[in-house]
Amino acid sequence: MKTIVTHIGPDLDAIAGIWLIKTFFPGWEEANVGFVPAGNTLGGKPPDDTAEVIHVDTGFGKFDHHQTNADTCASLLVYGEVRHVHGADPAMERLLAVVNDVDHFREVFFPNPTADFWDLGLVTQIDGWRLLFGDNPMKIVDLGMQSLDGIYKTFQNKVWAEKELKEKGVEFQTRWGKGVGVETTNDEAVHLAQKMGYAIAVRKDPKKGYLRIKSIPKDEIDLTSVYNTLKAAEPDATWFLHASHHMVLNGSSKNPDMRPTKKSLAQIIDVLRKK
Repeated sequence: MKTIVTHIGPDLDAIAGIWLIKTFFPGWEEANVGFVPAGNTLGGKPPDDTAEVIHVDTGFGKFDHHQTNADTCASLLVYGEVRHVHGADPAMERLLAVVNDVDHFREVFFPNPTADFWDLGLVTQIDGWRLLFGDNPMKIVDLGMQSLDGIYKTFQNKVWAEKELKEKGVEFQTRWGKGVGVETTNDEAVHLAQKMGYAIAVRKDPKKGYLRIKSIPKDEIDLTSVYNTLKAAEPDATWFLHASHHMVLNGSSKNPDMRPTKKSLAQIIDVLRKK
């Protein structure tokens, strides 16, 4: 039976390495996971002695980095083999760059590193799991791998959204500041645009016709007039003004009975320009 070996009290790097092997190495999806004291190997044997056992983040083998001062980590070393077989994966490389920063304690240089919002991230979750489930490291690995599945999907969506905004985004000016509109099925484009500093972000789904208009949450921005104009011009469409007055929504996967607008993205942008 194939076995992946890592150290007791697995951290983010060790978990990410195991996750990569189970996700991308053919035949390793159901591999057992074994745990040894940090630096040790299974049964004291050489770390890369058999093809049926892979050591990750322990044992000073090909997927360990503690024998060198290089700016790398175990999961990056595993990814090197993944990339060799599958090619470059920009989303994965950005995810693992963060893992590497954390493994080298560079999170102390992150913006506002003592802010509470960092403590809702995976790194501190793993710290908490190690306190809660220290006698059950496999549970920590399982929880971490499930989290990485979701995080990887988010990174993929982010990379895709960046590409959509760059290649298809239409910038425009409003009285509240700069806006951007894009036709895409990726809703992350709206969130990303707001984080990039756009006061208004518009997304039209080219397949379903649904439309979202969102502003950054500033009190001085009120989209009520936009909602009233669109509703008056197209009463057959389903329009919803969020209680915050920062969102005008038309159509949603949460409500399949909503009727999408027939207006083009350019027509919606024109309304926003004139408000």
